[in-house]
Amino acid sequence: MLNERNLKDLLYQEFGRIGKSFSSPKRLEILDLLSQGPKSVDAIAKNTEMSVANVSQHLKTLFNSRLVKYKKEGNYVIYELADEVISDFLIALHALSEKQLIQVQQIKEEFLNDHLGLEGIALSDLLSRMEKGEVLLLDVRPKEEYEEAHIPGAVSIPIEELGERISSLPTNCDVVAYCRGPYCLMSAEAVKILKSKGINAFRMEQGVKEWLQFVK
Repeated sequence: MLNERNLKDLLYQEFGRIGKSFSSPKRLEILDLLSQGPKSVDAIAKNTEMSVANVSQHLKTLFNSRLVKYKKEGNYVIYELADEVISDFLIALHALSEKQLIQVQQIKEEFLNDHLGLEGIALSDLLSRMEKGEVLLLDVRPKEEYEEAHIPGAVSIPIEELGERISSLPTNCDVVAYCRGPYCLMSAEAVKILKSKGINAFRMEQGVKEWLQFVK
């Protein structure tokens, strides 16, 4: 029969299994990527600039910890988060790291300094202005991520298509671009492209996951 000490030892051993999986920066990046929607091993390798072999090893570790699951679609193996609570945990981890680690704050400030002039907009302001028809919300992530989940009212134009589709955007309102969240550069690149064409554009730091937490 288990006593209290045995019970705690067993519980924290299992908690440690999860913690061990989160200890790799590359596995954290893979989980962040999967929080945007299911991905093939090849797509994960391309986005993280890792070899397929390395990605497969990381996915095996995450699968053994029950953090991801997979399904087969034809010749492809598609991975996704095992539960939405993992996405919530990642957002909390980012917030905690930014609050407690000066290095995270410095990296973020350096990013902002590199993109001076790119004004931001808060979620609360965005929703108010969208209701008034004052802004167009632009989702510049890949199409499949938009189809998986997006902020209501957002228009999908993947960043690689923005240059050739920019003429289709309205000229009588501001454009707000968003992508995968605070540490994603696609929205910053989109704002630069839009401003170079004379469009009044802003970057929204938050992504879909942050928006979902905001409206809960």
